[in-house]
Amino acid sequence: MPDTGPTRPEQIPVPTARQAGPASPATARHPAARRRTGLLVTLILGGLTAMPPLSMDMYLPALPQVTESLHSPAATVQLTLTACLAGMALGQLVVGPMSDRWGRRRPLVAGMVLYVVATALCAFAPTAGLLIAFRLAQGLAGAAGLVIARAIVRDLYDGVAMARFFSTLMLVSGVAPVVAPLIGGQVLRITDWRGVFYVLTGVGALLTLVAARWLDETLPPERRHSGGLRETLRTIRGLLADRVFTGYMLAGGFAFAVLFAYISASPFVVQEIYGASPQTFGLLFGLNSIGLVGVGQLNGKVLAGRVSLDKTVATGLAVITAAAVALLLMASGVLGRVGLAPIAAGLFVLMSAMGLVLPNTNALALTRTPHAAGSASALLGTTAFLVGAIASPLVGVAGEHTAWPMALVQLVCALAAVACFLGLCRPWGAKDHATR
Repeated sequence: MPDTGPTRPEQIPVPTARQAGPASPATARHPAARRRTGLLVTLILGGLTAMPPLSMDMYLPALPQVTESLHSPAATVQLTLTACLAGMALGQLVVGPMSDRWGRRRPLVAGMVLYVVATALCAFAPTAGLLIAFRLAQGLAGAAGLVIARAIVRDLYDGVAMARFFSTLMLVSGVAPVVAPLIGGQVLRITDWRGVFYVLTGVGALLTLVAARWLDETLPPERRHSGGLRETLRTIRGLLADRVFTGYMLAGGFAFAVLFAYISASPFVVQEIYGASPQTFGLLFGLNSIGLVGVGQLNGKVLAGRVSLDKTVATGLAVITAAAVALLLMASGVLGRVGLAPIAAGLFVLMSAMGLVLPNTNALALTRTPHAAGSASALLGTTAFLVGAIASPLVGVAGEHTAWPMALVQLVCALAAVACFLGLCRPWGAKDHATR
């Protein structure tokens, strides 16, 4: 892929209307109105990126109950997570190029409407097989919000400013994994697992209405791609031919797989192996998410612009790998019998370090692709979700009574992320991008 040249790290002006022309006189007279508009866009984008963790994490405390209710083994019920994740991966690969061709708003609204319908169907699934199918549809439709939100950020920002904005989005969207298991646990106090999907349906409908009403178009017609499938495939081939882009894509994808191995296995590890209640699991999950969000804010507010993004990614990957080694030693019994507290501490460190890796690998990859933000965003999301979907069932291969498969999968994925970062991105040498 030819070098796109250095890019400027400054913010690109944010539109305040749906490309309808200049700002209204009222907006022009009141700068505070523009700031409120920018905050609203940030909240909407945060909500769109929050839907995947909300869709998965609110459901986590109910996994043991679903296993009992549908008379299915844990490995089968974990496939409901895998199906949703695989759907989000494939859906992004379709919706991302569509948004490069037709703009951001239309594919987004259509996808969110379908997400609401699929989520409602999940609440009425009578068997595990149908629940898996509906979760696949939910993921396919919900991918629109995730991939288009990243593309919109690329439309508006560049370089270090983009890394900072991704960290800000992590603060907004990070509320979802903090509160989702807590909400899920409380929903289970008054109803069964189907009630979780009723709540998700309502949240999805509200976000769809807000996005349709207030989210501006950020890709003007002159920047859209007019070609069809052939041009889309040519664009994707060009992106994959960029060694550095592919390196960041794979490093971020394997790091996400470490995260999803935790998401998939932790309900059984915490509740079945260590005997914690759904409410305790929700509390621990929320604390881990706070760690991720807190470190993400440290990355955006303190480190970005002072420490190179490559060095920050390297530090995060080193901490993740060390935490995965410690978890494997504890889970395999090498350190003797350990309780919940040391395992929870290791997971907290691992989750927190994600705040150094995920926003920066996204920013470093997207900095190289101003000409095809939707397709690039789709590749980033598809890779992460597909690798995560593969990791999900592996954590349950040894049953529900040991945590070592989770720790082993996390370590393997962490080492793969390190190998891709060092082997393809080559952060120690001169590179043809501006953000170092």
